[in-house]
Amino acid sequence: MADRMHAMEFRAVGEPLRPVECSLPCPGANELLIEVSACAVCRTDLHIVDGDIAGPRPVVPGHEVVGRVIAVGEGVAGFAVGCRVGVPWLGGTCGACAYCMSGAENLCDAPTFTGFTRDGGFATHMVADSRYCFAIPDVYDDVEAAPLLCAGLIGFRSYRMAGDARRLGLYGFGAAAHVLAQVAVGDGRRVFAFTKPGDSAGQDFARRLGCTWAGGSDEAPPEQLDAAIIFAPVGALVPEALKRVRKGGRVVCGGIHMSDIPAFPYSDLWGERQVVSVANLTRDDGIAFMDRVGRDAVKVITTTFPLAQANEAIAAVRAGSIEGAAVLLP
Repeated sequence: MADRMHAMEFRAVGEPLRPVECSLPCPGANELLIEVSACAVCRTDLHIVDGDIAGPRPVVPGHEVVGRVIAVGEGVAGFAVGCRVGVPWLGGTCGACAYCMSGAENLCDAPTFTGFTRDGGFATHMVADSRYCFAIPDVYDDVEAAPLLCAGLIGFRSYRMAGDARRLGLYGFGAAAHVLAQVAVGDGRRVFAFTKPGDSAGQDFARRLGCTWAGGSDEAPPEQLDAAIIFAPVGALVPEALKRVRKGGRVVCGGIHMSDIPAFPYSDLWGERQVVSVANLTRDDGIAFMDRVGRDAVKVITTTFPLAQANEAIAAVRAGSIEGAAVLLP
């Protein structure tokens, strides 16, 4: 086993990630030392490097990680050396606050987050708390599996919060929406995809994945929606989506950060419409989602980049120039 590792490190807003080399870390109690096979690039990684959300620095980003266990710490259960493992955004919780005690660990008062408050997967190796890792369904290879660890997981939590919406709108058709659309279509839902105005390629992509309709976010769909999920971090889409949902409908904000929501008439909210946000994930979300996509596989569309091109991958995600998800390969 090698005794050195490489990573792409974030040090300051406005600076590109820089390559670093260091000694392999040793796993502590309940921890796994993982050799990274693939790590997807999430929009949350953009929010981190742009300073939209602030955490300790320097840090190695990346929280959609697939790899193999090469060492285990004391007390690890469920994983052994050689196992394939997935590492998500939620890296740990306190287990003692009112939220953790009530089953809402995604709202923990003292959480840790992979690639934000602890080093993540933009690296050849990383350490993760085994209690917050997931087994990956065998039907996916490493590259396909990586975007499932956040785009899929947070998309699935958003989907469940949307309720029994037979007509579901998805605003922002990127990594999360392209997975979720397939899950929803598989459930018999009618999916309406909203892209940036004029993005005909993105709209064609949505229709190829089974969406009933695809158009610009400034367009009205052909019928009212039962619910809408907003994946794009654009606050102005909230009042836009409210105009498109029926009375009693729900708008789910599925990102960790969003620009400010502009003022809008109360009449757009009236009629018992709701606006809710999704925060992080629970381990139960992960288990349920992996079971679901293990039984009913989805097609995960990816574009790969070498680890050393992490900055180029981030730029591609920012520009929306790729279909599906960007994935880094060590």
